[in-house]
Amino acid sequence: QVQLVESGGGLVQAGGSLRLSCVVSGRTFSNYAMGWFRQAPGKEREFVAALSGTGFIKYYEDFADSVKGRFTISRDNAKNTLYLQMSSLNPEDTAVYYCAAKPRLTRVLSSSGEYDFWGQGTQVTVSS
Repeated sequence: QVQLVESGGGLVQAGGSLRLSCVVSGRTFSNYAMGWFRQAPGKEREFVAALSGTGFIKYYEDFADSVKGRFTISRDNAKNTLYLQMSSLNPEDTAVYYCAAKPRLTRVLSSSGEYDFWGQGTQVTVSS
C-alpha cells in the first residue's frame, strides 16, 4: 500500500510562510496524481491544491480560489516528495493539512473521494 507522510506544519504569524512536504512511498511517484487538502475544526475537508502525474508535455495543477496566488504546489520525483509552499498566510488557513495520492493518473483531482491514499496530516496554525 502507498504510504504518505506529511511534515512542515507549525505555528506562524499572519503574513508569514510555511512549506509543507509529503514523502510518498513507491517506485512510480512521477505518475501519481497528488493533492493537498485541509480540515479545520468543525468543518468539512477542503480542497487546496492538486498536481497531476507526468504527462507527455507537462504537469497540470489546480488551486482552490481561496489560495490562488498565495500557495504553490510542486513535486520532486527524485525524492518522491510533494510540496506545498504557502505564503501570505492568514488565520483562515489554520487547519490540519493532508496530502493524498492516486497512482497512475495524469490529470488533476480536486475531490477527496477520488484519491486512494492519504497521509496522517500536519497542523498549520496561523496567529493573528
